[in-house]
Amino acid sequence: MTPREHVRALIAGDAGGRCAFWIGKPPQETQDKLHAVLGTTSLEDIQRALGDDVRWITPQQCASTYRHPQGLSMRPWRDVNPHGLSGKGLLSDTSTLADVARVPFPDPQYLDFSEALALVDACGPYYRLSGFWAPFFHDLCYLFGTEELLTLLLTEPDIVRAALDRMCGFYYEANEQFFAAAGDRIDALFFGNDFGTQNGLLMSPAVFRDMFLPWIARFAAQAHQHGLACVLHCCGGIRDIIDDLITAGVDCLHPMQTKAAGMEPAALAQRFGKRVVFMGGVDTQDLLVNGAPAEETAAVQHLRRTFNERIIIGPSHEAMLPNVNAENVRAMAAAAKAV
Repeated sequence: MTPREHVRALIAGDAGGRCAFWIGKPPQETQDKLHAVLGTTSLEDIQRALGDDVRWITPQQCASTYRHPQGLSMRPWRDVNPHGLSGKGLLSDTSTLADVARVPFPDPQYLDFSEALALVDACGPYYRLSGFWAPFFHDLCYLFGTEELLTLLLTEPDIVRAALDRMCGFYYEANEQFFAAAGDRIDALFFGNDFGTQNGLLMSPAVFRDMFLPWIARFAAQAHQHGLACVLHCCGGIRDIIDDLITAGVDCLHPMQTKAAGMEPAALAQRFGKRVVFMGGVDTQDLLVNGAPAEETAAVQHLRRTFNERIIIGPSHEAMLPNVNAENVRAMAAAAKAV
């Protein structure tokens, strides 16, 4: 069974009682630390050295995917407000729906998938996470500024919804085009929106269900219509909405940030383990930074037992920061791959 076939079977619930492994997509500085330990020279080399089962190729990582004739970017709100959290965005001072209509939202007619599909074709016998990353909540943070957005969710929800629908409408159509072009060369839609903090949700479950859950359900349904799994990245303490995410059609939930409130693995496995696959789980905040290789091994073994092997082991964030201990990363991978 190839890694691709194995992860497909695992998400479907029949992987022969063996977990899988994904290291994520660490930034270059982290990769450099791993190169020094593993003797590798590229991310692909790292993945092969560690026995990684998964590859992630999103069209958004390719500069050529969006070819606007006037040079406009796919996410103009990020160009204006690159920090998002406290900066002034295109709609920071908005007061009407007409303001939303004036935003230069991207147009799917300018998409070109040649580069992305070449990367898919070159990724080998591994499980392929793909589709548009569609970080619509983060896009709204860039567009409004985070504090302004969280206020508007309560005071002017129709303005937020209008912007959200324009963004997600683009991502949905972009996925339609990409899925048609990719065919059976990809395995899952992987998209990311962080609704959790270390201590719980960024908003009430009611606001989340009203504003954001419908679009997650639409993207999940779209993936399933194209024969793909739906994998959602959502950091933090999100236990209060996991039932909602499963009902909406999410098949695999990443990254299981186990240090966040309510995200204890045993409780998650007991309540949700038969209904969704968790990906991640090995703490990047403390354990991979300050622990010892033997502790990584023990943590991975505990996760494997807790979820009865139906888990994709990996760090609790796909972008491991360079403060992680490279030997600990190697120990994590070895424990995940041990028979």
